[in-house]
Amino acid sequence: MIFEIQTRPEQFEAFKRGGLWPNRLLTDYFDDTLTAAPDRPAVIGYESQAGSRIAHSYASLNRKVERIALGLIEIGIAPGDVVSAQLPNYWQLTALYLACVRIGAVLNPLMPIFRQRELSFMLPFAQAKAVFVARRYRDFDYPDMIEALHPDLPEITHVFVIDGPDFAGLEAQLPQSTRDPAAEFAARKPSPNDVSLLMYTSGTTGEPKGVMHTHNTLISNDLQFAARIELDGSDCVLMASPLAHLTGFLYGLMMPVVLGGTSVLMDIWDPAQAARIIQDEAVTFTMGSTPFVTDLSNTPALDECDVSSLRIFLTAGAPIPRVLVKHATQRLGAMIIAAWGMTENGAVTMTRPGDPPDRVFGSDGGPIEGMEVRVVDGDGVAVENGDEGRLQTRGMANFVGYLKRPELFATDAEGWFETGDLARMQDDGYIRISGRSKDVIIRGGENIPIVEVEELLYRHPAIVDAAIVAMPDARLGERACAFVTLKPGESLSFTAMVAHLESHKMAKTYLPERLEIIDAMPRTPSGKIQKFHLREKAAGLRAN
Repeated sequence: MIFEIQTRPEQFEAFKRGGLWPNRLLTDYFDDTLTAAPDRPAVIGYESQAGSRIAHSYASLNRKVERIALGLIEIGIAPGDVVSAQLPNYWQLTALYLACVRIGAVLNPLMPIFRQRELSFMLPFAQAKAVFVARRYRDFDYPDMIEALHPDLPEITHVFVIDGPDFAGLEAQLPQSTRDPAAEFAARKPSPNDVSLLMYTSGTTGEPKGVMHTHNTLISNDLQFAARIELDGSDCVLMASPLAHLTGFLYGLMMPVVLGGTSVLMDIWDPAQAARIIQDEAVTFTMGSTPFVTDLSNTPALDECDVSSLRIFLTAGAPIPRVLVKHATQRLGAMIIAAWGMTENGAVTMTRPGDPPDRVFGSDGGPIEGMEVRVVDGDGVAVENGDEGRLQTRGMANFVGYLKRPELFATDAEGWFETGDLARMQDDGYIRISGRSKDVIIRGGENIPIVEVEELLYRHPAIVDAAIVAMPDARLGERACAFVTLKPGESLSFTAMVAHLESHKMAKTYLPERLEIIDAMPRTPSGKIQKFHLREKAAGLRAN
């Protein structure tokens, strides 16, 4: 067992006594619907490469879950073992997680954008015993990558390849089992306070952190999230945000099961197709970062599709421009909800249905039931409303630690977690994120680990100094701009910079999208680079 829970036991007890933790597993909710409405659609997958739509009822999905769970047992997966999955938004990821819950295994979803550089750290760090990958996605061969890494991954005993929407290919790779599923699952059933999910988040130290969540921390967030915006089992959820992000995982994979509703998954975002899916599946709720709502509200397909079923579009990860709230409301006929959260907590603050537009674009909402936020100064003392300070949060959905990195668990004895964000508290208890103390750029909802990119730039033989800062972008919120100084007589083109980073297997999403060569870095008297000066320079720039 590699999981050392860092949350204090007395905080666990407080959540139990307060009724904030349901003390149930996702499979308990799944079984409720399986009994009450076995033919109800559970998950519908749209896979662009196959050009297919495949739907599974709760009964159909259960048969797949049971087959995967027994297969994992046969290859030696025990309670507490890690199963990694580098998959797009495929329905098989829902089945895999439910199978892991059945047998007490821990799922470790990995973003499809990750390449050798990221996986060579992530897989051995998690001590993954098995890994599931797509055959090919966005013209990339994942089995080839895993095969190249395999000599350095001695703990991975099995690699399963998912090729298309059908189950037959995966089933053929799973060993047969004659075990009694009911007995096996009962013997391996985990505690609601066991770690269930390991999800990496980009840090500022050049090394990602493994966020550990339990069944209780995840499901309690789903329940209160749904209650805030009045979702229930009659709702149909469309998710195009990656399931390997907590946003997609919590609210696209888990929440529909918790509610007994239906999940519709898109593996590649296409706003015109999304409009058709909303019409055809009677989608009532969707969410994503600002680019998603921008794209959907601007697609001409809305003129041909009836999207009147859509009640709510929730967006988080960046401020929502005033004009976008107005435009999206008019075009989609749906409520726009703003939210703020982290991998470590899920959604913490949200606006409410019925809030006026100025509260939606002017704040990030107030805390959901079971969560608290406060804004403090450098000494940890609450600041006056309206003043900027460090944002802290605590509550039922707070993660239980970073894998093998207890020293990074920035949670005090009272349970307050240091988010790394700066915020202002409004008089009504809503907050507004005003900046980030973390050195991270958020590009279309994806965190870019600046330190890691800068470290690789410093390895280029022509570069003396390098600094990455954010450029504002109307669609993605932010893009990355690289400022560099060069050695005398050297030159560097944007293309050459990108080729250098790609040679180190850097994920494409992390690549800077502009290069600025300057004579000298602005520095403090102590020699630190003054990035605020570079941000001012980048404010008027655009991608190369």
